[in-house]
Amino acid sequence: MRVTIADVAREAGVSKTTVSRVINLKGEVDGSTAARVREVIAQLGYVPSSGAVGLARGSSRTVGMLVPSLTWPWMGEVLQGVVDTVEAADYGLLLFTCNRGAESVERFTSQVTARAFDGLVVVEPENTLDRLTALHRSGLPIVLIDDRGHHPEFTSVVTTNHEGGASAARHLRAGGRSRPAVVTGPGHFGCVRDRLEGFRSVLPTDLVVPGDFTEVAGRLAVEQLLSQGAEFDSVFAHNDITAAGVLRALRAAGRRVPDDIAVVGFDDIPMAEHTEPPLTTVHQPAREMGEAAARLLLARLGGGAPPQQPLVLPTELVVRRSAP
Repeated sequence: MRVTIADVAREAGVSKTTVSRVINLKGEVDGSTAARVREVIAQLGYVPSSGAVGLARGSSRTVGMLVPSLTWPWMGEVLQGVVDTVEAADYGLLLFTCNRGAESVERFTSQVTARAFDGLVVVEPENTLDRLTALHRSGLPIVLIDDRGHHPEFTSVVTTNHEGGASAARHLRAGGRSRPAVVTGPGHFGCVRDRLEGFRSVLPTDLVVPGDFTEVAGRLAVEQLLSQGAEFDSVFAHNDITAAGVLRALRAAGRRVPDDIAVVGFDDIPMAEHTEPPLTTVHQPAREMGEAAARLLLARLGGGAPPQQPLVLPTELVVRRSAP
């Protein structure tokens, strides 16, 4: 059930007018009362609708963005796409991360209420979905990036992770590779599951080593496979940073790439052109995803109806010398 301003007023023991003044930063409320109201707002998860805030304060002309981490190599491209689009529309951007897990989410929830920005772009909502659903149902417009369209009540922008994984496998198979190994990213991310399922739909394999999208994960995965005596003629890494670790470990072990073992990554970040050898990878349209998500959110804020289906942006295999 949606939390209302009346619920906040009743719990805090004040009038609805007082709650409204706190939300809209009017300044006519004493400090202790305002603090109590803000505490209740955070506890109840109340989010004022952008329409109500707009009537009281005018539009904030601000968009929020919630991301798992800024350390993901392609996150900068997504962020730049959002920034370019919202700034062109004369909006500002507030950025939040989930680096500290539940603690970060709690802090974000209190800030989203206090700041009352107009709408939110979210990247990979796996660990925040319940909280985001509550905020969305309370009136906050939200657009998801890369949720594979599994949450139809949200407007979303997705990329073809399943097809991207399948295209990597088809390319390796066409090159005569039949014994692939896979180094994944964190298993709780849907993109990781989709990439693995897509790859396995073309080239089934049990040589799957869990990773965490880091260079160290790629290096350790290769060392583990070699120490176990695993026979593999190719590696599909779930991002380019991990693939770089795979390349380094294979070189250290005296394995030639691509003669002995071919390597394919995912994302096509700028570094992929400069590994040794240059990396074959699946291009993910990161900046375009950010731009599209921001456009969809601005359209919602402008009164447009949400689209009924996710906006799908395709991946594309980029062939370089690590898997010609």
